[in-house]
Amino acid sequence: MIKDLKYLMAYSIAIIAFIGILAGGPLVYLTVVYTFIFIPILESNTKEYKNEYSDDEKKNRNLDPFFDFLLYLNIPIVFGIFFVSLNTLLYTNSVYEIIGIIISASIVMATNGINVAHELGHRKSLFSRTCSKLLYLPCQYMHFFIEHNYGHHINVATPDDPATAKYKQNLYSFWISSVTKTYISAWRIQLKLLRVSKLSFFSLRNDMIFYTLFQISFLIFIYLNYGLIITIYSVLMSIGSFLFLETINYVEHYGLLRKIKSNGKYERVKPHHSWNSNHTIGRITLYELTRHSDHHFISSKKYQVLESIDDSPQLPYGYPTSILISFFPPLWFRIMNPLVEHHMDYTN
Repeated sequence: MIKDLKYLMAYSIAIIAFIGILAGGPLVYLTVVYTFIFIPILESNTKEYKNEYSDDEKKNRNLDPFFDFLLYLNIPIVFGIFFVSLNTLLYTNSVYEIIGIIISASIVMATNGINVAHELGHRKSLFSRTCSKLLYLPCQYMHFFIEHNYGHHINVATPDDPATAKYKQNLYSFWISSVTKTYISAWRIQLKLLRVSKLSFFSLRNDMIFYTLFQISFLIFIYLNYGLIITIYSVLMSIGSFLFLETINYVEHYGLLRKIKSNGKYERVKPHHSWNSNHTIGRITLYELTRHSDHHFISSKKYQVLESIDDSPQLPYGYPTSILISFFPPLWFRIMNPLVEHHMDYTN
């Protein structure tokens, strides 16, 4: 149990953001500095670990409520940071500080919000899945629940997957294609599910309608309580959060493709169809999201039992550093393209 207290570091970004937003001035950028400068430096000086668990250890860790509690605690944290940001923005006139607050809140909404929503969205219980959708709400990205679970995990590492970045596709092009195609794909999946169940468009099981209504209602609530300008700021915070998510998607699957079998179908998803990272700080800060190869191999595995798989492609840096590098396409291509080419030659 003591060694698992390391996951408390997942709250560090939110704590830093809370301090910076309330302090104001240059400190509103404290979250940016912490996430993209301090963590990468710390990570580069921290040893990597390849955890392996016995069957008994996996069973015990899966049943331990401590790990679930850590996830659920992010709900009040994310909504707390969201509304603290709105209340602070209400009395902030400095453009410099406004931008800093929006960026800081966006980072928390992505790391402690969307990332945790993604983990909970793979659980079987109605409570967990409801909490997942709740965390997507302030990010205006509830449709991601459908597309990720019923689209991405089926189509990953193929041209049919919006969240798989093509080889030599830059991050900014990927933002546009992934955001638009993910939304369209979510609707297509929803309509297909309705057809299979022989239900009408206006069925109570059309989740996409409810997601749209919930998100619009949330924005109306903000508008009625804070006014138009703050509502616009909240939308910018939402956009920042899901672009952060899409940047993670970019890093996780860049350039990787599944082979087409003789029957014309794609091979099954394997560990080598996602980039893996064992860099310690990124792992514990993001609830083992960086063990992405194992996650895609068995999507039902909880974060506390994800392991490093030997034949999975390894990122040369942790997620925070990789995300930062992806903002500079020439640098990203220089580092990653040779790795993609080597890996694709190796697996073919």
